Amino acid sequence: QPESEVFEITDFTTASEWERFISKVEEVLNDWKLIGISSGKPLEKGVYTTGAWEEKSDEISFADFKFSITHHCLVQEPSDKDGKEELVEDVLPLPVQDLLCMNNDFPPRAHCLVRWYGLREFVVIAPAANNDAVLSESKCNLLLSSISIALGNTGCQVPLFVQIHHKWRRMYVGECQGPGVRTDFEMVHLRKVPNQYTHLSGLLDIFKSKIGCPLTPLPPVSMAIRLTYVLQDWQQYFWPQQPPDIDALVGGEVGGLEFGKLPFGACEDPISELHLATTWPHLTEGIIVDNDVYSDLDPLQAPQWSVRVRKADNPQCLLGDFLTEFFKLCRRKESTDEILGRSAFEEEGKEVADITHALSKLTEPAPVPIHKLSVTNMVHSAKKKIRKHRGVDESPLNNEVLNTILLVLFPDAADKLADGFESRTSTSAGNNPPPENEDYSLFSQFKSAPSDSLTYKLALCLCMINFYHGGVKGVAHLWQEFVLEMRYRWENNYLIPGLANGPPDLRCCLLHQKLQMLNCCIERKKARDEGKRGIVSDRSPGGTSGDTGKGADHSGENPDKEKEVGKSWESWSDSEEEFFECLSDTEDLKGNGQENGKKGGAKEGNKEPVNLKPEGRLHPHGKLTLLHPGEPLYIPITQEPAPMTEDLLEEQSEVLAKLGTSAEGAHLRARMQSACLLSDMESFKAANPGCCLEDFVRWYSPRDYIEEEVVDEKGNIVIKGELSARMKIPSNMWVEAWETAKPVPARRQKRLFDDTREAEKVLHYLAVQKPADLARHLLPCIIHAAVLKVKEEEALEDISSVKKIIKQIISHSSKVLRFPNPEDKKLEEIIAQIMSVEAIIARARSLKAKFGVEKCENEEEKEDLQRFVSCLLEQPEVSVIGAGRGPAGSIIHKLFVNAQRVSAAPPVDEELRRSGSSEERRLNMGAVSDFPPPTGREVILRTTVPRPAPYSKPLPQRMYSVLTKEDFRLAGAFSADTTFF
Repeated sequence: QPESEVFEITDFTTASEWERFISKVEEVLNDWKLIGISSGKPLEKGVYTTGAWEEKSDEISFADFKFSITHHCLVQEPSDKDGKEELVEDVLPLPVQDLLCMNNDFPPRAHCLVRWYGLREFVVIAPAANNDAVLSESKCNLLLSSISIALGNTGCQVPLFVQIHHKWRRMYVGECQGPGVRTDFEMVHLRKVPNQYTHLSGLLDIFKSKIGCPLTPLPPVSMAIRLTYVLQDWQQYFWPQQPPDIDALVGGEVGGLEFGKLPFGACEDPISELHLATTWPHLTEGIIVDNDVYSDLDPLQAPQWSVRVRKADNPQCLLGDFLTEFFKLCRRKESTDEILGRSAFEEEGKEVADITHALSKLTEPAPVPIHKLSVTNMVHSAKKKIRKHRGVDESPLNNEVLNTILLVLFPDAADKLADGFESRTSTSAGNNPPPENEDYSLFSQFKSAPSDSLTYKLALCLCMINFYHGGVKGVAHLWQEFVLEMRYRWENNYLIPGLANGPPDLRCCLLHQKLQMLNCCIERKKARDEGKRGIVSDRSPGGTSGDTGKGADHSGENPDKEKEVGKSWESWSDSEEEFFECLSDTEDLKGNGQENGKKGGAKEGNKEPVNLKPEGRLHPHGKLTLLHPGEPLYIPITQEPAPMTEDLLEEQSEVLAKLGTSAEGAHLRARMQSACLLSDMESFKAANPGCCLEDFVRWYSPRDYIEEEVVDEKGNIVIKGELSARMKIPSNMWVEAWETAKPVPARRQKRLFDDTREAEKVLHYLAVQKPADLARHLLPCIIHAAVLKVKEEEALEDISSVKKIIKQIISHSSKVLRFPNPEDKKLEEIIAQIMSVEAIIARARSLKAKFGVEKCENEEEKEDLQRFVSCLLEQPEVSVIGAGRGPAGSIIHKLFVNAQRVSAAPPVDEELRRSGSSEERRLNMGAVSDFPPPTGREVILRTTVPRPAPYSKPLPQRMYSVLTKEDFRLAGAFSADTTFF
């Protein structure tokens, strides 16, 4: 269409990209309510560091180039004088007033523009993408014009900056406008510093020429100067902690580290540098000389000193390394067999092929020689098996280490007493009641194990072996030894030490529950074997005993017969009509109860309608009597319910849930759940011949027997009792069970708890654990131990911030560890938190050593130093009381002097070659200054002069300069009068 080309009209009224950009900037300033007069109080000292800063960001674009616009502002309480201030005309904008404020000259932590210009509020426009940059001069000028127009249009008094050049250079230009005043923010950034600007006189020349003040006697320039010195070489304060010496294994210690304890502390100095800033906050020009030949700026004379420390990034710490290495185990896939070659357990199977035969051997009542329970015997048997597959020296742990660990885990194995059996059981039967303090009960929050238990010790030993003695192979080897020891103890009736008595504690980790379960099995088996073995000798000197069960009925006359019975005991222990000597917790009570029961039974035998002999009585139940015969009601000896670990409980509840809701399912479920009830009913019937269900309910569930006072025909008040409504439901579980129950005492009932089967299940479970499973089971114990270790170390240092973090770690860990299979990421977080605390404590110790806190004799000074050290840890910068003359100042001075001497001293051999008297050498040493050349020089110059003309309004001017080794920067804010120029 050629016609359309003819009518090409340029419409100059449409907005260009540039105008759109300006209007967007204005829009953002309006949205953020930055328009109009800014008001605020004069700034207090140090508020830039202690106060909170707020940031707001938005995105704007110039054509297709994206910028981010950010508002930085110090949060302040609104001032009370808002109304009055507006009346004052032509008041200077707040940021321009801030240029002269001296209260916040060198803030230790702040945005660079705050440090360079002392502003409390500003807006920055910067390229949005990190790698974008505004490089050409014309673009920079275009942006500057844009912000100038935006400020003019909106009347905004907040300084507006544009970031130019590459981001790493931190180059900004900006502008601030107010009524009749404009301040330009300019910057110079150089790699190499021109020689004339390395000192004060050169900087003053630049400042004066830049102001270009027409007045001849120039108003005085005020100056603030800060020189920073860095100390990197901590001479004579070598890091106090030596890493443990792995080879020195003496008496169970690894370089001062016992098995069953965790190490602590940093292997390298966690404080890498000390920065000393010496400040002259307020000097006027002419007071001080600082040029290229001479300087009055002596750090010792500076009125203010402040110190900051540079911390080493992630210093290597022992506890952290232990934890991370142990955590890595959780990710290993190999089984114990794969790590150690074919396993010892297979061979165990071959050797003990006929297990019934083996078990009957163990339970023979004859005085079988019981081996002394010695660790070395155990170790060698396992070693032999390992050696069959590998060279003799290849087993991961050497004997010495292994024996040491097994003695830590099984202290009872040390008593190699000839009468092995009795003496040992008394020591290992369980621990004393635990101390009830907050640290001890941590195990229930972490689902770990008590800190004095075998499981906890095992976790620590495995952790140590994993780190120092052969890694995963060592772990697999120790675990194999541990499982062999468990089987040995089960087969020889030795209780496992370091476990609380009673059923498995569901607050602990599953591995701990399994070991407790094994202990329950050993206890029952041992009681049973002892019951059969020692019945004649111990219980009834006369050789008869009514309550000894089948096994010992004829044992009085015929010891050989007893042996046979003993032998056959195990062979029918798992059959259906099993007769089982059930021991209650209280042997003596039981004995007496039975005797009394028998006597009582004999006396009243004639009156009894039922010709059953009462059996298995424990003791009378208060003053209660049976409802019908009126005899005393006896509490029977009952079987204890089977102990359960949490996985068994889960299995059981799954089975019960699968039975469904049908009538048949419900009936089956009731039958399964009432096994214990039925056993108790049978015991009750045997102990109380002629009793009825009501008698049983009065003992077993008193709330289901309701008693009321009623008046009989003769007018007397009598107490009448009946079963509760739920017991009267036709064919309910209790009635059914009561009808099927026969009067059988506990010792002749089928076992509720088959210890043989359960023990074999536990031993199998232990044998198939891979090192990774083991690490997962024991990680809560390791975290628990690490928290206790950190707490103990913190108590020595008393750092309040660490106390808070430890509380957070505990609450975080208890949330994560309480559930099975916590996520790796969450566990890593916990370990990282523990490592950060360890690093803080190590830093505190490092600083204490460097500042000689412990050596200080004067109590007051010691407290001051202690305070100073704790502030250094928590604050970005700490001012030194008394500057170079205070206690901390003199120590810092000494540190610098020592470092200087060492750096200036020639190497030893050169020293010998150089002839000359000691006098000469001393003179040479004396020439060394106390401090190195400053690493950083910062200067702030300020003045108030009329600009640009002599009749203009006097306005604030400021220039900041910083000079370091590879960097020189000047940042100037120069104000000009826009009304009279």
